[in-house]
Amino acid sequence: MTRPTPNSALKGIEQVRSYELEEARHIQNAMVALEPLIAPGVEFATLFRPVLEVGGDFLDYFWLDEEHLGFYIGDVVGKGLPAAMYAALTVGTLRGINKGGEPPENVLALLNSRLRMRLMPGRYAAVQYGAYVPAGRNLYFANAGLPRPVLISAGGCREVGEGGLPSGLFPQARYEPCTVTLHPGESVLFATDGITEARNTTDEEFGLERLLESCFTYHAAPAASILVNIAEELDRFTAGARPHDDMTAAVLKVV
Repeated sequence: MTRPTPNSALKGIEQVRSYELEEARHIQNAMVALEPLIAPGVEFATLFRPVLEVGGDFLDYFWLDEEHLGFYIGDVVGKGLPAAMYAALTVGTLRGINKGGEPPENVLALLNSRLRMRLMPGRYAAVQYGAYVPAGRNLYFANAGLPRPVLISAGGCREVGEGGLPSGLFPQARYEPCTVTLHPGESVLFATDGITEARNTTDEEFGLERLLESCFTYHAAPAASILVNIAEELDRFTAGARPHDDMTAAVLKVV
C-alpha cells in the first residue's frame, strides 16, 4: 500500500479547510439579506463586508405581517469561523422568537435570556432589533450594544435611541424602547462598529463625525445609494490600510 507523502497529506488538509470555509460562507449568506427592499412608502438597503472569509456580523429584514416590517442587525465579538458559528447560534435563536410582533425591547430581553442558557466563554453579540410601520411612518427599535442609529434628514443628521448591554453577556439585562416618527425623505442608518472604527494608514479612525457628514451629504439619495456612497467614502479614507473588522450597515428610507 502506498503511504501518503507529507505534501499530499497537507494538500488534503487544505482541501478540507477550503471546503469547510466555502460551506461556512454559504451559511453566512443565509444570515445576511443583501437584496434591497422597495415597497410602497419605504426602501430598505444593506451593506455587508466581512474582513475575513467569514465573519460575525449578520442582518436581515422581513415582513412580520402586512403592516409591520421587522429587521435586525448584529455583531458577534471576534472574527472568522468561531465568530460566524456564534452568529449562527444568535440568528437561529433570534429567528425563533421574532415572529409574534413582540416589542423590540422584549425580543432583545428574551434573546439575552436564551443566549445566557447556552453560555460560551468570551462570546456575546451586539444586536439591534426593530419594526417599521409604514401606515404611520413609525419606527420602533431597541439596542443591545451596537452604535446608536443615525437619523438622516435635510435638516441634519444625529444619533437616536440608547446603547444597551450586549446580548448573552449579563443576566436579566433590560433594553430601552425607542420610537421615531419619520417624514418623507428621511432615513435611518443602522451600522456595526466596523464602520466608525475603520482606520487609515496613520491609524486614525473614520469616526462618528465623518459618518454624520457622509450621511448628510447623500441624504437625498435612495437608500441603496446612501450606502454605496458611504462605502466609497470609507474606501477613500482607508486606502492602503488593512481592514480589521467586519462592516455591516442598513438604511431604512421613507419615500
